[in-house]
Amino acid sequence: MTVHPSIALFSDAPAPVSLSPVDHYAGNERFIHKAIAKQIELHGAFDIALDLEDGASIGQEAAQARLMGEVLASELNQFNRLGVRIHDAQHGHSLDDVRLVLATARRAPAYWMIPKVGTLSETLAQIADIGRLHEDAGVVLPPLHILIETHAALYDVHAIAALPQVESLSFGLMDFVSAHHGTIPAGAMTSPGQFEHPMVAHCKLAITRACAAFGKVASHNVTTDYATPNAAFNDARRARDEFGYLRMWSIHPNQIDEILRAFSPDDDEVTFAADLLLKAEAASWGPIAFENKLHDRASFRHFWLVLQRAHAAGKTLPAFAEKWF
Repeated sequence: MTVHPSIALFSDAPAPVSLSPVDHYAGNERFIHKAIAKQIELHGAFDIALDLEDGASIGQEAAQARLMGEVLASELNQFNRLGVRIHDAQHGHSLDDVRLVLATARRAPAYWMIPKVGTLSETLAQIADIGRLHEDAGVVLPPLHILIETHAALYDVHAIAALPQVESLSFGLMDFVSAHHGTIPAGAMTSPGQFEHPMVAHCKLAITRACAAFGKVASHNVTTDYATPNAAFNDARRARDEFGYLRMWSIHPNQIDEILRAFSPDDDEVTFAADLLLKAEAASWGPIAFENKLHDRASFRHFWLVLQRAHAAGKTLPAFAEKWF
């Protein structure tokens, strides 16, 4: 009897979370509908975050929250992959965001994105408040995505990643740089400086290491240059290959395809992974020789995750590998 890779290879520890490589942000109603149309066109290959923090004008927070609830409840939400970013805890409308979205949608989003969290204890208090609102609404709490962009959150990043409610950590580059009051130059908010400045690189690595330790997904910050072809692609590739990120924010429809392409494993790597795992399955997941090298469960795990990422990005897999999905 064959055993599925996710069971055979992670019997001694939980399998890491797997998410789409793209978290696309939209706060304007017209842009939301354009993003959803593209999500449908790509068969749900990317997530959309309905943005309350930057999407609502001052004084219009309640109306914007109700709008997001209506979108969540609509037939447009075909893949159940619409998240919601709320205001930060210091904003007077933060919990009202959650309450109004739940009251309007009568369902939870795919995830709540929580910005500008502070210490572990402050984060736990905010999670408890959101949990109580879900209990009041009779709706199960969805996974939480946490935006790391303050000194306090960076200090407690491993403990925050360990929280069972947390599915993903994102890096808030511009707020992080701003929080240093001019001691980090503005050039570190764009490429190549964002990958080369030691203080920024340290933060990026701290987030990915914390996520790797607890099987969570590290999500890279936006590329603000949406007009230059391949700007998002190049940033995403550096984030993936040099810093260990598996997901990235998008702020313009042009960036979605670029980020999907950047995080998608190359064709040769997908073919190698599928062929290796087929032979490993035939050997009941014991050590094997493959292309003149020895492989065991450690490399099997790596290449199984390669296939998962390829599948999440909508990449075509060898026909025999489709059975695992």
